[in-house]
Amino acid sequence: MTVARPFKQVDVFTQVPLLGNPVAVILDGEGLSVETMQLIANWTNLSETTFVTPATDPAADYSVRIFTPASELPFAGHPTLGTAHAVIEAGLARWKDGKIVQQCAVGLVEISKGETGLSFRLPRYAYRDAPQPEKLIAALGENVITGTPQIVDVGPHWTIAELASCDVLANLMPDLNILADYERLHHTTGLTVYAECDDGNIMVRSFAPADGITEDPVCGSGNGAVAAYRLRLGQIADGSAYMASQGRQVGRDGHIRVRIDGADIHIGGDCVTVVEGSFRLP
Repeated sequence: MTVARPFKQVDVFTQVPLLGNPVAVILDGEGLSVETMQLIANWTNLSETTFVTPATDPAADYSVRIFTPASELPFAGHPTLGTAHAVIEAGLARWKDGKIVQQCAVGLVEISKGETGLSFRLPRYAYRDAPQPEKLIAALGENVITGTPQIVDVGPHWTIAELASCDVLANLMPDLNILADYERLHHTTGLTVYAECDDGNIMVRSFAPADGITEDPVCGSGNGAVAAYRLRLGQIADGSAYMASQGRQVGRDGHIRVRIDGADIHIGGDCVTVVEGSFRLP
């Protein structure tokens, strides 16, 4: 028997369809096996596909599982915003005082609605030095990295590095084979690099080749990890707010709003539904 499961494809970090980062959202994932979820995620071939199920925690409005084409993630940024947008649009949850709560493998994630789109509070962040920095230099080039790279755990484990300038970042052509080997060896999600531009905002790029994602168009968790890294360096502080741009090198034009409230990091952006329909699955 074939079951039609409602589906939306949402473009995240943009108001203009096709210029952000798409996420596939299966709005009824109940009863699907992990193997089937992974097959679907591999088939959609997007950086992430999510599966909505009823929450098991009474504090949450819904639960979600997040898959790349190759593996499951405990948390991810643009899928969190895109799934929240799809769930609200489908009437599966309602705002309560401008907030909803998502349950995922990393725990409970609070999502807020504001005048400038949706935002989530980063559920956690922790740091450790990035081992073998010489491998990162080999992948990116000499005299490209500024400061000391670190691995920032936000659920996904991103290696974060600041680059010398936005021009250097825009023209970066990393050795993806070296980066993939680095990810496998050190069990990281990928590499996110950034540079501060003349207007005080930043440009960001994210690479996760070992997970089948050559370059992520616009990455919420990567930007959250960058914000945590900048917070530790003192580049930003309580009350700071800035805009990050990402995706132009792959034909997108994403914009990520970052806000610091005490030690909390909030990552926000716009969402727009591009595709609606159903998955017909046995």
